[in-house]
Amino acid sequence: MASFFVIYFKILLTLNKQIDIICIYNIYTLRYGGEHLDILINNSSPVALYEQIETQIKNQILNGNLKPGDPLPSIRTLAKELKVSIITSKRAYEELEKEGFIETVVGKGTFVSASNSERLREVAMAEMENRLESVIISAKSLGLTLDECIEIFKSIYEEV
Repeated sequence: MASFFVIYFKILLTLNKQIDIICIYNIYTLRYGGEHLDILINNSSPVALYEQIETQIKNQILNGNLKPGDPLPSIRTLAKELKVSIITSKRAYEELEKEGFIETVVGKGTFVSASNSERLREVAMAEMENRLESVIISAKSLGLTLDECIEIFKSIYEEV
């Protein structure tokens, strides 16, 4: 089942010029074998469709929404439900398989990789470190000390 919505923005610029920006998103919730997978497709994004699919499946694996051993829809089902070509869904799955996020068993289907959970943890930690690095750069540019940063981190950590 897919839901469709349009986000309509009005941006007011200097000299009272107005630009209208329309972003079109398709949100798909794929239901298969008692499982579900939410994928948001932005048709006006410069990011290729296969990359959008790959990134969202990867994120759902990393944040625990998809667990090791969980089945994924077949390439054909994914293509049909997302209204993309089979080549697009196949490319997304190939990239995920190369990175060790999923595995395909001939005659059985595609599953979230169970054998590579340590590798997935490493990837997640590397992504987190990259995000923290940019936060630290921002903090340093504001003149925050290490102690102030640690206090902020602790405060946010305890809230979440």
